[in-house]
Amino acid sequence: MFTGIVTDIGELIAVDPRAQNLFRLTIACGYEPDTIDIGASIACNGVCLTAVARGKDRNRPWFAADAAAETLRVTTAGRWRPGTRINLERALKVGDELGRHIVAGHVDGLAVVTVREDQTDMARLTFRVPAGLARFIAAKGSVALDGVSLTVNEVMHDVFSVMIIPHTIEATTLRTLAAGDEVNIEVDLMARYAARLLEPS
Repeated sequence: MFTGIVTDIGELIAVDPRAQNLFRLTIACGYEPDTIDIGASIACNGVCLTAVARGKDRNRPWFAADAAAETLRVTTAGRWRPGTRINLERALKVGDELGRHIVAGHVDGLAVVTVREDQTDMARLTFRVPAGLARFIAAKGSVALDGVSLTVNEVMHDVFSVMIIPHTIEATTLRTLAAGDEVNIEVDLMARYAARLLEPS
């Protein structure tokens, strides 16, 4: 589990085919290798990946994770290339502060930026989501975009908006988003369970 609070921005440095529809992604990061357990979960732009290797290259820490067909199909990971910058978050430990909302790292689909409005030190971003996800998004509710936990401002049908505060602009890759860009979206788990409970038996 994660909280949607990005703790580092990594950079994809290698993509290596391992088998049919399986790629090993090597990501440079600021985490010391000896603090990354093999088998540990790390959210990469909101995608929960498992660390399978770690090390340093010219004093630059890195970890590697495998991405399979479903991950490549559902998320933006299939389009990552060396140089792609990636929001990173390590998994919660028992006793950690839950500063935002519970994020599973299971991406539901892609949201598309329709409008970016820059304001003084902030930005308002408007997104369109697949119709099947729209019912899980509510004003003042939470959503994870590329692994960043955000509060929804307004919702109309399949379109919603968020405000990006100065810290988030500085600490995440959301600062580079422009109209037409796609991001990984994970809807709030609580909204999903509530919708399920309201379905007819």
